[in-house]
Amino acid sequence: MLFIDKLTAEIEGKTILKDFSLNILPGEVHAVMGPNGAGKSTLAKVLAGHPSYTTSSGAIWFQGQNIVEMDPEERAKLGLFLSFQYPPEIPGVTNADFLYAAYAACKGPLKGPLSKEGFEPLLERTMQRMRVKPEFKMRNLNEGFSGGEKKKNELLQMALLEPKLTILDEIDSGLDIDAMKDVANGVKALLTEDRSVLIITHYQRLLTYLEPDYIHVMVDGCIVKTGTANLAQELEEQGYHVYS
Repeated sequence: MLFIDKLTAEIEGKTILKDFSLNILPGEVHAVMGPNGAGKSTLAKVLAGHPSYTTSSGAIWFQGQNIVEMDPEERAKLGLFLSFQYPPEIPGVTNADFLYAAYAACKGPLKGPLSKEGFEPLLERTMQRMRVKPEFKMRNLNEGFSGGEKKKNELLQMALLEPKLTILDEIDSGLDIDAMKDVANGVKALLTEDRSVLIITHYQRLLTYLEPDYIHVMVDGCIVKTGTANLAQELEEQGYHVYS
């Protein structure tokens, strides 16, 4: 699904990722944990193709293609999805209009053109499945949403686009216990044998519900330890300083 091979990436002349390597197979859930400044969010942005970051060496193989030089739109059409840590508010653009545009751009080339009228039943079914309130459809994108509502809206996009690889960048930040469970259940409901998830987080609490196959500790731009779900509990007890 994803093979990152000795990737080095920088922003404004500062190297953040250093010979970073990671392999994710179809159907697997991986979590990357680490202290502030370790490069976790940089990893998410580089995978998504953020233009502020440059890669000086290495490769990102996604579904058999090296996507290092691809634009974010091309990566999204291949099936890569990034859930924002801080989803932006966009006044004047309704959820329904945004989701239709995203679906048409990513799924249209594969499934053929779909009118707005034809998209409505699909959107309504997906909202029901993800337990998103019907009134969210006509609200402006993320405007006035709570933290939990914004994150749930990200998962609604994920459910509609059916990406092969979903990157969740600190989707648990600012969530209470109930919202955390809703987010975890939403992610689990969308997992299949041919879809993978990469979770980027500071804390164990979300991983308690999602039960990743592998946990990676990231320090200073590279992975310093890999383990199973038990590693999250060790980190909670010991902290990250043992790896610095």
